[in-house]
Amino acid sequence: MTLAAHSRKTGAPQAVYLHIPFCTNKCFYCDFNSYVLKDQPVMQYLEALEREMEHTVKANPPGEIKTIFVGGGTPTALKPDEMAVFLRSVKTYFPNWADDIEFSMEANPGTTDAEKLAVMKEGGVNRVSFGVQAFQNDLLTGIGRIHNTDDVYRSLENARKAGLTNLSIDLMFGLPNQTVEMLNESIDKALELGLPHYSIYSLKVEENTLFHTLYQKNQLPLPHEDDELQMYLLLMKRMKEAGYGQYEISNFAKPGFESRHNITYWRNEDYYGLGAGAHGYVGRERHMNIKGINPYVEASRAGLPRLDHFEISRAEAMEDYLMVGLRMLEGASASRFSEQFGESMEDVFAKPLGKMLNAGLLERTSDGFRLSEQGILFGNDVFAEFIGSISLNS
Repeated sequence: MTLAAHSRKTGAPQAVYLHIPFCTNKCFYCDFNSYVLKDQPVMQYLEALEREMEHTVKANPPGEIKTIFVGGGTPTALKPDEMAVFLRSVKTYFPNWADDIEFSMEANPGTTDAEKLAVMKEGGVNRVSFGVQAFQNDLLTGIGRIHNTDDVYRSLENARKAGLTNLSIDLMFGLPNQTVEMLNESIDKALELGLPHYSIYSLKVEENTLFHTLYQKNQLPLPHEDDELQMYLLLMKRMKEAGYGQYEISNFAKPGFESRHNITYWRNEDYYGLGAGAHGYVGRERHMNIKGINPYVEASRAGLPRLDHFEISRAEAMEDYLMVGLRMLEGASASRFSEQFGESMEDVFAKPLGKMLNAGLLERTSDGFRLSEQGILFGNDVFAEFIGSISLNS
């Protein structure tokens, strides 16, 4: 097998990620590039983001845009007039939208009144993902959220009144002081909402967060890992019984409501990444933008506001393909792999695939490999087998 330099010239990216880094407050577990909104130069930031859009489309003109995702921070921390300016600039620089475009925006309960939702819908947003996390107010306070469960119901009602029906909520498990029973109650309340999509994540204690500081001092009362495993098994069982397909390790949807933007990531396909601290992947080159608000604003005046950019080697691109592809329950597609790389996935990854099949953590599909039921529980161990495996094989 040759690992000769291989430049992949793809068509124009069809997915756009935009980062709005402002939050009403910083949650105790959050390590995302976000800043408390008070006294921030919001309009200057939006102008800088528009400049980055202009530079980006000059360097890599867009094709037909199939998905747009606005994350943060809390994009809905923008005021209605700021939101209108932002959405107009998106449409200006990425004008060619697919008829069935998926345009998602993250939101926090309590930050979406009727006026703002109307502006969002008018600007093209047709999918909203609310960060709910739990349905117990004590748990929400304990993780630094400033909304309560009443805000959740009111926000969802406002969204529906505005004509937004493709709605999702995030829940978390493994939270401090959370029990299996509490998670079960949150799932009850979530399912009563009858939404088409749910994302359910386990808490990760990340560096540079308040939770990490508390964890280091042994002051973070996390559930026992046996309870955390029970929580994950419970949520998979409950979601399946309620008719939701688990299409990715942490994501569940009614048929046809899977997050198409996130599937772009999991298939290792190209996407634009714009905004402070945003990551993008175009033509086998990854980039990361400058993180700070003012440095980002300044850098955008001179060109693309990059902190770093680097070409992904062919070997690394192959490994990435397997690691992100196996997050999806349909598995990693061998035909898509050979289309991208011109080689057989089974040849390239003979050793780790064989090892994981023998361990019962992977199973064959009609077009590749996927995690087994046991493999879903040990996904990170499976993914680790592919890191650096190509150099070991050759």
